[in-house]
Amino acid sequence: MRTLRISLNSKNILSLRDLSSAEIRSVLKLASSFKKDWQARKPRHLLPGCILGMIFEKPSTRTRISFETGIFQLGGSPIYMGINDTQLSRGESIEDTARTLGLYVDCIVARIYDHHNLEKLATFTSVPVINGLSNSFHPCQILADLLTIREHKKKLRGLKLAWIGDGNNVCNDMLLGCSKIGINMVVACPKGYEPLRHVTELAKEEGTRTNAEITITDDPKLAAKFADVIVTDTFISMGKDDEKMSRDAAFFPKYQVNSNLMSLAKKDSIFMHCLPATRGKEVTSNVIDGDASVVWEEAENRLHVQKALMYLLLKN
Repeated sequence: MRTLRISLNSKNILSLRDLSSAEIRSVLKLASSFKKDWQARKPRHLLPGCILGMIFEKPSTRTRISFETGIFQLGGSPIYMGINDTQLSRGESIEDTARTLGLYVDCIVARIYDHHNLEKLATFTSVPVINGLSNSFHPCQILADLLTIREHKKKLRGLKLAWIGDGNNVCNDMLLGCSKIGINMVVACPKGYEPLRHVTELAKEEGTRTNAEITITDDPKLAAKFADVIVTDTFISMGKDDEKMSRDAAFFPKYQVNSNLMSLAKKDSIFMHCLPATRGKEVTSNVIDGDASVVWEEAENRLHVQKALMYLLLKN
């Protein structure tokens, strides 16, 4: 089929900086095709015999299971390596680990605390590397989010997306994705918890080409007003547990997504959360379980966009 002729210019997907707007749309198109085939139970073993190496410094539910399931559905096999399963835990360098893994596997997905280590891994290995989450970016999540938005809104360009809460790794890639695809994005976060400045600047620059307006504010009501999509994430990301008291004080209850905040958005707005959610903190149960919530479709779409990425990176 025609969608399988797509090519990516980048060897690695470490953030959405690595994909052009046209490539993002192509990934979404292919992911949608994979999803339809999976729902029809049509196997697509397009990567027979391919081995996916999985380096996970952080615990995971959705990222691990979706990548393992995805490579199986494409005809390949995963090798999972937790924090204590490699010599990294005994002091071997990222560079030497990268060179070694490139001899054994066809692709690496890494869920790593320090994004700089992810960049080292990609530099010194001979195979493609996909970011399964780092402290700075989470591209697979945003591709799944964009697919979910397109399924419900039937378009992307010109929508308004409100990000409520921490300007974290997911927010950083959301800024890049929205600006490249033409979605207006408003980030509402407390002072001192903004997304990375260079990412915001890059997103605003991208927005000048796609007519996407990028705004940073500390007012969640302003962000939510007339929004097509409202997105939040945990106030306390992995590795930030020592900041629990200060973060609770900064975010709660002003930045909680509840029925009052949702009422400011458009009547047909949707609610998204990458999960896991802390119910009663960043979101109330009546919102995440309500009619506007699409979090479970969002979670499923991780599987299909990751299959699309693996196929596009490995098909040659």
